Amino acid sequence: MREDTAMQDSPSPSVQPRNPLHGMTLEAIVRALEAHYGWSELGVRIPVRCFTHEPSIKSSLQFLRKTPWAREKVEGLYLFMLRDARR
Repeated sequence: MREDTAMQDSPSPSVQPRNPLHGMTLEAIVRALEAHYGWSELGVRIPVRCFTHEPSIKSSLQFLRKTPWAREKVEGLYLFMLRDARR
């Protein structure tokens, strides 16, 4: 079998039907969390300055884009929020 034919048979890596984060922007995630929890509760759940001291979408995005561990926590909280909403 030719190599290009084999690649056509396998699913595209960009197709992720079961990944709830697929296609979500970081801004959409932060906005959804802020709408659901509010800044004060978000600051309690993930204690970082961008959520506790003069929070804004802009400052949060700047911080989260530079800080992988905080972004992972935000994405994890978003997934928890989705699971909790399904119950």
